[in-house]
Amino acid sequence: MKTNDMNQPVVHAIFIVLAALCVIPFLLLFMSSISSESSIVNNGYSFWPKQFSLEAYTYLWSQKLAMFNSYGVTILITVIGTFVGLLISALLAYPLSRQDLPIRGFLSFLVFFTLLFNGGLVPTYLIYTEVFHMKNTLMALIVPGLLTNGFFILLIRTFFANSIPVQIIESAYIDGASEFKIFYRMVLPLSLPILATIGLMLTINYWNDWFNGLVYITEPQLFSIQNLLNRMLSNIQFLQQNNLGGQNMAVNLPMNGVRMAMAVVGILPLILIYPFFQKYFVKGLTIGAVK
Repeated sequence: MKTNDMNQPVVHAIFIVLAALCVIPFLLLFMSSISSESSIVNNGYSFWPKQFSLEAYTYLWSQKLAMFNSYGVTILITVIGTFVGLLISALLAYPLSRQDLPIRGFLSFLVFFTLLFNGGLVPTYLIYTEVFHMKNTLMALIVPGLLTNGFFILLIRTFFANSIPVQIIESAYIDGASEFKIFYRMVLPLSLPILATIGLMLTINYWNDWFNGLVYITEPQLFSIQNLLNRMLSNIQFLQQNNLGGQNMAVNLPMNGVRMAMAVVGILPLILIYPFFQKYFVKGLTIGAVK
């Protein structure tokens, strides 16, 4: 006990340092976003603005209609994609966790195989655009590469196999419950930690995704927030390099500040919702993976 008590301050100090290493970059990011462009150019990034300015956020606010539309698109695809992806993953993981499934090993291998190999970008693009006609649709932002994942399925399967007592399922059979009733009345309520964990991962994947929008979307009204911010940054760089807006406009565009403000705007919603999922995230990940 005495040794453990002596080690506690060291452990606390280590975790304080690790927490600071996680918080400091976000602090620098925010402080840089409220620094003037001239201050960043002359003095570099700092934890306290040499010259306070909201030019970056003013520029973003000037594009508020496009940003609100992109936020709506991103929220819509995140909610739908997370719900459907979580449902598909759980429905596939549950039978794979059952020892009495005849071809359980083969199906598990097929899921694992998808983690090692894929069809490549060009065949995938042709299938989704020419066969499923998803180009310039919301489905292009939901389905390709994001809707489900072999790693998520195997993680949920491991949780089901190790954390759901077989006796509960057998007693439900004796009471006359069907497979679907056992699944949604008994298995899912007992699996809240792993479902919240995978749900958070899916939410982060959908919120941060820009690749699907880059490949499949050309209509501005379907841009997600990540695609819109990337397009705005590209426009600023193009104007500055070619000086198409005149000398004053090219100089006054807060490129560095806008870059930081975009990162703040893009990541802020995730920071706000993460504390509500944290306890489930830690518990679900450890139980589903370690066991």
